[in-house]
Amino acid sequence: MKKNKKPGFSTLAVHAGEARKKYADSVTTPIVQTSTYVFHDAKDIKDYTSGKKYRYEYLRYGNPTVDVAEKKLAALDGAEAALLFASGMNAITTTLLCFLKTGDHVVFTSDVYKKTLQFIKDDLKRFGIESTMVAPTADEITAAIRPETALIFTESPTNPYMFVVDLKKLVKAAKKAGIPVIIDSTFATPYNQRPLEFGVDLVIHSATKYLAGHNDVLGGVVLGSAENIAKIKAFLKTLGGNIDPHAAYLIIRGLKTFALRIRHQNDSALKIAKWLVKHPKIDKVWHPGLPDHPSYKIAKEQMDGLSGCFAFELKGNLRNTQTFLRNLKLILMGPSLGGTESLISHPATITYYDMTRKQRYALGVRDTLCRLAVGVEDADDIIADLEQALATVKLK
Repeated sequence: MKKNKKPGFSTLAVHAGEARKKYADSVTTPIVQTSTYVFHDAKDIKDYTSGKKYRYEYLRYGNPTVDVAEKKLAALDGAEAALLFASGMNAITTTLLCFLKTGDHVVFTSDVYKKTLQFIKDDLKRFGIESTMVAPTADEITAAIRPETALIFTESPTNPYMFVVDLKKLVKAAKKAGIPVIIDSTFATPYNQRPLEFGVDLVIHSATKYLAGHNDVLGGVVLGSAENIAKIKAFLKTLGGNIDPHAAYLIIRGLKTFALRIRHQNDSALKIAKWLVKHPKIDKVWHPGLPDHPSYKIAKEQMDGLSGCFAFELKGNLRNTQTFLRNLKLILMGPSLGGTESLISHPATITYYDMTRKQRYALGVRDTLCRLAVGVEDADDIIADLEQALATVKLK
């Protein structure tokens, strides 16, 4: 490797954050499964409490396995530092509570994960924090800024319609107003998009999804400057939503094949989306790699890849959609994404089941909407499964 040449993405995914020589000469990073760490004498305690020497004290404050995962994630997103949490929602809620106070105002976008929407719109309101929900575009977000606006929060791409926010334009307006920008980049992943390169202040991922990639662990991560991450970490020590060492190990394990998985999922998802566009029983496909998607131009300019998840709408009604879902044989029905198994979600009955039809439609969640999270199976097999399930749908 040439001197000073930055390692490639796949190399970082495998090696970043890890010591070359590990305990017992193991290849993989060991799981340090302990809740507490011992002091050896009074001097050891004094060196630690005075700040002279960093060491581990208690799992809620730090862990060597977790540290490796955080360093690896920071390298992939181009961040100074990263902080892992027990879940993606814990990363979001802790970060927002850390930076907001009574009297503040938040601008956020409509096409976001349901629990994020509920937390900002309803839960923050209980603390005297107001919010404005707008369409996921830089212009709409900028227009909603008030004198008391304390931060901007959006996903990009969004869930489930895959709208891509023009980060360069958004950051320029936010910087002018002196407002920090937080991006949930779960659907993009650092392989496809690195918002920090555009001047975004903090990036959040649900590590449960593409980063870990195997549908077997919960985790969340926030990335940004060392100063911002230190501030959030101090707050996390009080709230206690830290990740456990075994979950951190599973994320490290998942990241080893991260680039390989994402490349395959990107390619498969676009191939499947193009096939669905031509199917007579499909009304609309929402994939930013399709020329008719509203974010096509921005996505092409801003992203290196376009994601393995997208949405589509069937022709017909709720009953037709349920018939289609019931007859899938390879694709599993479930609410997550980013793993090795392809999962399909029906937002109207899985995510937004507790809303009225009118409330769902106001958010753009129609009865015939499905979200397909493409796994690592062969794309042709996924297409064959979609084809046979669509064949069972009888339109009037």
